[in-house]
Amino acid sequence: MVLSQPAPAETQPLKLADRAPGSPGPGEVAIDVVACGVCRTDLHILEGEVTAHLPIVPGHQAAGRIAAVGPGVTSLAVEDLAGVGWLASTDQTCRFCRSGRENLCEQATFTGRDRDGGYAQHLVADARWVYRLPDGFAADQAAPLLCAGIIGYRSLKLSGIQPGGKLGLFGFGASAHLAIQVALSWNCRVYAFTREEIHRNLAREMGAVWSGDTFDDPGVALDAAVTFAPAGEVVLAALERLDRGATVAVNAIHMASLPPIPYERLYGERVISSVMNYTRADAIEFLELSARIPVHAQVEEFALEDANQALLRVKRGQVRGAAVLTV
Repeated sequence: MVLSQPAPAETQPLKLADRAPGSPGPGEVAIDVVACGVCRTDLHILEGEVTAHLPIVPGHQAAGRIAAVGPGVTSLAVEDLAGVGWLASTDQTCRFCRSGRENLCEQATFTGRDRDGGYAQHLVADARWVYRLPDGFAADQAAPLLCAGIIGYRSLKLSGIQPGGKLGLFGFGASAHLAIQVALSWNCRVYAFTREEIHRNLAREMGAVWSGDTFDDPGVALDAAVTFAPAGEVVLAALERLDRGATVAVNAIHMASLPPIPYERLYGERVISSVMNYTRADAIEFLELSARIPVHAQVEEFALEDANQALLRVKRGQVRGAAVLTV
């Protein structure tokens, strides 16, 4: 499924196309895709809110079997169940990479934005950013872990939530429904804030002690919060619920402008922290943790050729859990 020109999701801008499968070069692997998660970032690329090198095959949560390995690859073998996420490469030499912050690399490239991604039967990726998937995970279950899961995990870490703490999740889609499982494994009390009743119900089913609308008051001060909704006013809503000294981590690659923030809402050493990409260490930690918990994705499946429909349902907030294309 190829995007040649950004357009509203309602116009179905992705087009089905036949392409010859690529061959892996030095340090690369080829993957026969079995499933690919549908991310809100894909929607931002589709509609032009995040720029991409067009034409592009979107998709950065692709899970499948290694079909071929290029020269020099020893970390993966043919038939391994593996997957790729958002980060496709970094320069590994800049000040950020050298200090363990490759997620901030200014020369980073991204799957489904700079190189063709997983809305396809086949993709080629740099083996250094391909992850062997946990034993016992089917590809459709593993696919949402590769971005929604990893970035949600990094967001939890940046929020500073501690075991047993009171955590607010603002928005309850693909990423939040995975993050809650990590938080519950840390014995956190989770409060879910979301507009859609289907998402509030899912949060309660998954173990949230409370769920309500974005601007509702749960009656407690939160030790930390993560926002997933791409609306600036949600950050303000989260800030309103924080205890002193607490942090709200903003999990969004693109969002509407923040409204004016009255200083008294920030006062008390409250912190707003953005979340940008993730590191390979984050990915490895989260995938290992996912196997131990184990994390289970609630999946709504679509055929590859129905990618436009899947993205439209994501845009409208109609997916309960994560949307996944099955190839």
